[in-house]
Amino acid sequence: MSLPKKNPTTSNSWNKLAQFAKNHKTLQSYFEADPTRAERFSIAWESFYVDYSKNHIDEKIQEALVALAKDAGLEEARKAYFSGETINQTEGRAVLHTALRATPDADVRVDGENVIPEVYAVRKKISAFASSVIDGSRKSSTGHSFTDVVNIGIGGSDLGPMMITEALAYYKNHLNVHFMSNVDGDHVMEVLKKVNPATTLFVVVSKSFGTQETLTNATTAKKWLVDALGAAAVGDHFVAVSTNLPAIDAFGIQAENVFPMNDWVGGRFSLWSAVGLSIALAIGPDNFEELLDGANQMDTHFESTPFEENIPVMLALLTVWYNNFLGAQSEAVIPYTQYLHRLPAYLQQGIMESNGKSIDRDGEVVSYETGNIIWGEPGTNAQHAFFQLMHQGTKRIPAQFIGFAQSLYDNKDHHDKLMANFFAQTEALMSGKTEAQVRAALSNKGMDKVELEKLVPFKVFSGDKPTTTLLIDRLTPKTLGALVAMYEHKIFVEGIVWNIFSYDQWGVELGKQLADVILKEFSASTMGEHDSSTTQLIKRYKG
Repeated sequence: MSLPKKNPTTSNSWNKLAQFAKNHKTLQSYFEADPTRAERFSIAWESFYVDYSKNHIDEKIQEALVALAKDAGLEEARKAYFSGETINQTEGRAVLHTALRATPDADVRVDGENVIPEVYAVRKKISAFASSVIDGSRKSSTGHSFTDVVNIGIGGSDLGPMMITEALAYYKNHLNVHFMSNVDGDHVMEVLKKVNPATTLFVVVSKSFGTQETLTNATTAKKWLVDALGAAAVGDHFVAVSTNLPAIDAFGIQAENVFPMNDWVGGRFSLWSAVGLSIALAIGPDNFEELLDGANQMDTHFESTPFEENIPVMLALLTVWYNNFLGAQSEAVIPYTQYLHRLPAYLQQGIMESNGKSIDRDGEVVSYETGNIIWGEPGTNAQHAFFQLMHQGTKRIPAQFIGFAQSLYDNKDHHDKLMANFFAQTEALMSGKTEAQVRAALSNKGMDKVELEKLVPFKVFSGDKPTTTLLIDRLTPKTLGALVAMYEHKIFVEGIVWNIFSYDQWGVELGKQLADVILKEFSASTMGEHDSSTTQLIKRYKG
């Protein structure tokens, strides 16, 4: 089964939405007309409560959005997604990160073979290895227990494990986990100066074991270790998540310390696989399993719930509504917890690498917007930075607010203040502040009338700024797993509606290929052909 290929602009639902976009109402008027609106435009599921009532939709718009999903073939595509069909068609691969967190009795087949037994074999190996490092039974070459872990990877091999490890720092054990990603040598040395070679374990994550940045960094780390402890230490201090056994063996990593990857898992969706080894080391294998279980619960919700009550579907359709009909080019993700400070960066890769495409599934250039720009920072920090643009700027920026009803350390004073801001900002963005309200407030301060009138325009807030609120009971491995899986499925729905392939990433290749060419020219006496700007810059760099 291949994915449906349907230009969304040819559907009746698309045309309906285009008409609705010309006449949509303000958020304030929606709420004035219907005091029960919040009850009807919200979804309660497990410990999640998603309120999307502060968006520019009504029943008719929602019906048209759901119809658009159906017209795009989402029901058919969803079955292909979960069943192991080759939906990454340009690379000839299935897309089965969902299989990595499936239950043991699941039957998911790739080329006729059930992959679940293999998935659980790897999970068992991760658990055993992580437990041995954590309890100290696995020793370094010097006979010491490990105190530090350095994850060496880039892209999904770095962003996913880093984001999860930071997010679940509350559940962290005694191991200190560091991340080395950028090929920038200064970054590498800053990581190495924090650790002791005698007690450091390196986890090299690269499916091909040939990614330039990762292999360069791993080679530098190996030399650093060998200089301190000798060549024989490599086997005790390095493990690999990869499939290239010859390259791993040549590097000096023992076969039993290799954790396999599957080609049906894309890098930006790989934290659930052996790529999550650093997560299991940081928070323990039991918490890693809870993370997977939470994701599996969201998988079940997405796979079986009608579109109108389906959290990833409705969030994706809101993105389509704003992106394609109301002219919004970006989407802000604002978690009201410092633990999730890396979530926006993680979602930047997941969303923009997946849906930043301009060719549809028929190989034709699209005539409509796809993808959107993802950005954000934690609240309340963000309130003292870019919220000015959101409140009084000229751009429409739909925002997702993510908050937790309970704090982890139960500091009620802090959490009440945090959550008061969380709720207040979405209300302020929607309601704004009128001239009359500003005038009254300034008048009450006794301001001179002439000065007052000069100041009024600057203190007006137009409001009508859309937000979606995700209120979750508590930040746990399980709820985090569900949250990340929710965004994964949101990506899938958007790609189906836009008629694009979400799971290849050819756009990352060209710059890397040219970098290889230029790198060779640094040590050559002559240069190849470049544009005049690039030629001038390379000459200036070479000196």
